[in-house]
Amino acid sequence: MKDVVIVGGGIAGLSAGWRLRHWDTLVLESEGRVGGRIRSERRGPYWLNWGGHVYAGGDSATSWLLNSTGVDSVAVPGSLAGLSMNGKLLLRGRVESYPFRIPMSMRSRVGMVRAGAKVAVQVARYARIVGRRPGESEAQRQQRIYDFMNDRSFKDFIGDLPEDAEALFKPTVTRSAADIDQLSAGAGVGYFSLVWNIGAGLSQSILGGPSTLTESIAAALGDRVRLSAPVDEIVHKKDSVVVRYRQDGVEQEVEARCVVLATPATVSHRIAVDLDRDVREALSKIVYGPYVSAAFLSDETGRQIWDDAYGIATPKRSFNIALNMSNVVHCYERERRPGSSIMTFSPGSLARELLEHDDDTIRRIYLDDLDQVLPGFAGNVVEAGIQRWPTGAPYCFPGRGKLQPILTRRTGRVLLAGDYLGTLYTETAIQTGLAAAQEARSLLATDRQTAAPLGLARSA
Repeated sequence: MKDVVIVGGGIAGLSAGWRLRHWDTLVLESEGRVGGRIRSERRGPYWLNWGGHVYAGGDSATSWLLNSTGVDSVAVPGSLAGLSMNGKLLLRGRVESYPFRIPMSMRSRVGMVRAGAKVAVQVARYARIVGRRPGESEAQRQQRIYDFMNDRSFKDFIGDLPEDAEALFKPTVTRSAADIDQLSAGAGVGYFSLVWNIGAGLSQSILGGPSTLTESIAAALGDRVRLSAPVDEIVHKKDSVVVRYRQDGVEQEVEARCVVLATPATVSHRIAVDLDRDVREALSKIVYGPYVSAAFLSDETGRQIWDDAYGIATPKRSFNIALNMSNVVHCYERERRPGSSIMTFSPGSLARELLEHDDDTIRRIYLDDLDQVLPGFAGNVVEAGIQRWPTGAPYCFPGRGKLQPILTRRTGRVLLAGDYLGTLYTETAIQTGLAAAQEARSLLATDRQTAAPLGLARSA
């Protein structure tokens, strides 16, 4: 019997595996690689990236994991909030000034200023809501964040806006893969808080690409990680859990004292057949939005206008943001190396439109738009790859806060982990993976303490 079976080889499952590396564990991953929605590939000094791209620093679970595994990260330099719209590219200055510097009608400008003032008031409130309070747990903090303006959508909060004004809001609000009429008002305000308070929260880049972290953990766990091993069913026994899975077309079964279930909520709902009924129902209500991403490698030799920029919002394009993955190379080097690595990201309705096309068509659409945002870039592209994520990211919808106490309740020997359990992207995934691992360690310690007196009694 295993101590722990971890179902899911994304960052949540791997975080749990790392904390439990001194126990008898097994990690089952349905895909042929680890990492889930973290995916990058090295290309010389650069890396192509299709998934998570910036990470938490400071006093965070992500920082602890990076330090513990010996994986290096650096603060993202330069501009994190550029904007390309209506033929104008802005890479410097306060983001609040952008509506006055982008060509648009007076009606749109007035609408944007009024809506921006409403958002600014709530961003100030959000800053107080999200702050850590003495003596509280992370679960209590997350519940407070979920409850903030969770009774309506961001569209209901912001009201009807002129076309250009609404277009300016979309890249920030839709980053979660939800459209503005799907996302809760509080979640939308939270995204503006991240953008307007540059340097707070997600601001670290993993050197070598994000997959450096996931692959390093998998390498350390060795043959305890089994790929292409989809799980069909997880069932409780009296003092253990049975996991039924398939590998190489053969049905297999493994028993463990407990399970860390680190799969998307849609999968967890399907395979954990005897979870408490209200927990399974809550899992079924988690909503994921789609996104499409692409990675481009170029070979230009001279300095480019985008070298100092990391993120450029791109309203009214096929993607809502262009991300300069080579920014952390160019900004920290004395002499500019040839080439760049750019990532594009299309969430929500943008993704739904693109998913109807084949990869070649998506690539062509992206390159046409990229050449408008970054003049001349498309002509220097030497490699391009498309990633489709039909079930991309969970988002906070109106009413989502009511599910949180159910999902975070610890009962039985199946422990949930994943980014759907909080509002902080990969930080939530890592934090919940580590927390589930710690709970598993407590269960294992209790089992050993219980078994010891029985062993002594039998000896007597």
